[in-house]
Amino acid sequence: MRTLRMYFLLYGAALRGQTQYRGNFVMMMFAGLAYQGVGLAFIWVLVGRFGGIAGWTLGQVAFLYGIRLTAHGLVTVPCAQIFSVDQILREGDFDRYLVRPVNPLVQVLTGSLSLQVFSDLLGGLIALGAAMSTVRIDWSAGALAFLVLAIVGGAMVELAIVLAFASLSFRLLSVRSLILLSLTTMQNFGNYPIAVFPAALRFVFTFLFPLAFIAYLPSTVLLHRTGELSVSPVLAWGAPLVGVLLFAAAYRLWVRQSRHYASSGH
Repeated sequence: MRTLRMYFLLYGAALRGQTQYRGNFVMMMFAGLAYQGVGLAFIWVLVGRFGGIAGWTLGQVAFLYGIRLTAHGLVTVPCAQIFSVDQILREGDFDRYLVRPVNPLVQVLTGSLSLQVFSDLLGGLIALGAAMSTVRIDWSAGALAFLVLAIVGGAMVELAIVLAFASLSFRLLSVRSLILLSLTTMQNFGNYPIAVFPAALRFVFTFLFPLAFIAYLPSTVLLHRTGELSVSPVLAWGAPLVGVLLFAAAYRLWVRQSRHYASSGH
């Protein structure tokens, strides 16, 4: 609880510092929303051209897109600095984090803040809200609870993937290309039903690079499409729990790899 409290205090300070420039905040929000809108428009054109993707309608694909983007926003808003860990290590800033009475990872996550990341979360919520009105889902309390858990679990899956790669920076020093590759993969492939890909790629995106757990598997549960899965539906229902387990494993990797940190001497 103390670590969580310190996180919110430091994050609040970083947020107050950035929101002093309100004009910049508005411009960054519009730019981010425009970028996300282009991605959704591409899906609309693609589905409209072919009449569907692997049997998924436009509304269903938009629903999956909304879950994926909202989960991404839940990562980027509080944890955007995790993408710059290697730079923090090379510049020697991590030295300061080790002598302060706060978890070093918390300090990494709150060291700086980009206002554009708020557009990811807002864009995801807008896309999700619009898609929810077009898909046939019985929005019971249980379905809504699963949706919330699925989004949080998807965010934890994405954070676990990025954190695992970031942990390698203690040994490799530069992992920016790996992190960017993982983000690009999640963005380019995570917006579509995994069923559209060949069996080998479906296996990779489920068990090696667990992209399927971010949005696809939870979406099949809510859309009643678990019959198309090449894996047990239990995995789809347990997607939120998988996110928790993957994040716990990634954090453990972070702690173990951080023991290999060597100061830059700056």
